[in-house]
Amino acid sequence: MKTLREIACGQTVTVKKLSGEGPVKRRIMDMGITKGVEIYVRKVAPLGDPVEVTVRGYELSLRKADAGMIEVE
Repeated sequence: MKTLREIACGQTVTVKKLSGEGPVKRRIMDMGITKGVEIYVRKVAPLGDPVEVTVRGYELSLRKADAGMIEVE
């Protein structure tokens, strides 16, 4: 299973599972990233941090550590 952190720029993926615990997982879910939602990877910064994505029609920047907790396909 791949994580959002491994997805190349320009790809659209579907969230399968969120790992992480408590407040971190809650924060990711509060951003609208939940199971079954589609995420479009807009841009990955030169050093890989942050990752810019589009979720539910709005743009979002995620840290690499957070993107690594989001399993996608």
